[in-house]
Amino acid sequence: MQYKTRSLSSLFLHPDYRWDGEYLSVEPYKNKHLKYVPLGDTVLSTQYGKSIAMSEDGIGTRIYRMNEIGNEICDRNISKYADLNADEIELYRLKDRDVLFNRTNSQPFVGRTGIYRKFSDEDIVFASYLVRVNPNPEVITPEYLTAFLNTKYGMLDVKRRARISINQSNVNPEELKKVDIPLLCDELQSKITLSFDNAFSLIKASEVKYHQAENSFLTELGLIDWNPKHSLSFVRKYSDAQHADRIDADYFQPKHAEIEETIRRYPGGWDTLGNLVNIQDSNFKPEEEIEYSYIELADIGINGEITVCTISKGKDLPTRARRRIETGDVIVSSIEGSLDRIALIDGQYDQALCSTGFYILKSKAINPETLLVLMKSLIGQHQLKKGCAGTILSAISKINLDSLCLPRVREEIQAKIQQKVTECFNLRNRSKHLLECAKRSVEIAIEQDEQTAIDWLDNNAEGG
Repeated sequence: MQYKTRSLSSLFLHPDYRWDGEYLSVEPYKNKHLKYVPLGDTVLSTQYGKSIAMSEDGIGTRIYRMNEIGNEICDRNISKYADLNADEIELYRLKDRDVLFNRTNSQPFVGRTGIYRKFSDEDIVFASYLVRVNPNPEVITPEYLTAFLNTKYGMLDVKRRARISINQSNVNPEELKKVDIPLLCDELQSKITLSFDNAFSLIKASEVKYHQAENSFLTELGLIDWNPKHSLSFVRKYSDAQHADRIDADYFQPKHAEIEETIRRYPGGWDTLGNLVNIQDSNFKPEEEIEYSYIELADIGINGEITVCTISKGKDLPTRARRRIETGDVIVSSIEGSLDRIALIDGQYDQALCSTGFYILKSKAINPETLLVLMKSLIGQHQLKKGCAGTILSAISKINLDSLCLPRVREEIQAKIQQKVTECFNLRNRSKHLLECAKRSVEIAIEQDEQTAIDWLDNNAEGG
């Protein structure tokens, strides 16, 4: 058993007189040669996001949630919308280089921090469980703040401040402001900012590659400009409902039939997903003392890449961490509301675990890269949504997933898609490398000194 002792007088050093073990037993390491100040002394403002109902109907303003904060740069795959008036949009509109901090969720996700980079002229806002932090640029850069809060030292200080209740943790902005941050020199902060800028450029380049892969597929099917319409009224026979064992109107939308008819007309032929891949939903029991990489919905990026993951011993993983994955697998969310969370597993996550909310698709008659694009495309997404059923939790069953209608894409088109997706992933990995280098340089400055961190970043960021 490990323990620490604290004097009664030390409890009075915290304005809330905190005496919980999580806070008192852990203190992050500090370099005595660096100057530390409370984070609150370095920021101009903090702001809670908007508390409002959200939907996926595409109506309103896109809104950031925790799910969009991935690997230090906020993701661009935003699936939720909120109905806000002009004043609310103005108040909560995200600006380039805003820092978003996730203040509440389960313990692994509290403290997740990312920098927002503006990627279009569209207004985008943020939800109430996020906090916008605007640092004083004369003291620290947004990129350095983001990197520091993602280091092991920043995360340790944040998480020890969390107020823990049943299945939830919370770190409010006032607690965040009490985190001590070292004032690193301008040269190192500038190099960290440059790493973030270069990482963002690589992300944009990777998205171009993915769109090229998707366009190759849509052009092949003659769907490049196709936009199926949602019908407000239509007629179906009672026997259709009996046969499908469904009475919900969305299941019988004419656009679903239009999609399937288009696929069946494809010259290369078509088949069901169950004939093109092996679908696995069996569970794996992790060993208690073995460490595993664990992937959840929030860890998947816009182009089917894994942006971040949890690494924990088996005994500390949630009970839903029961699906084992391998290189080349495509994991598909089964839950309506997150059907676009589809990822291709590369070698970095071989033998990792994913949530039981995913199905695992193992390619047979189609390569994994093409399968990824198919499932994320409009024909995959429309059919996945059509197959969802349920009241409290709407999800697609394995039987309905098995019967999805997909084209047997010609091998030369598959090869073209595979090349573009591979290029996309390579660019993403280079971007991820730069962000990891930026974060690691902060840790080196804390563990050793700033000049060593500068030299290390110069030598290692070149690999990005």
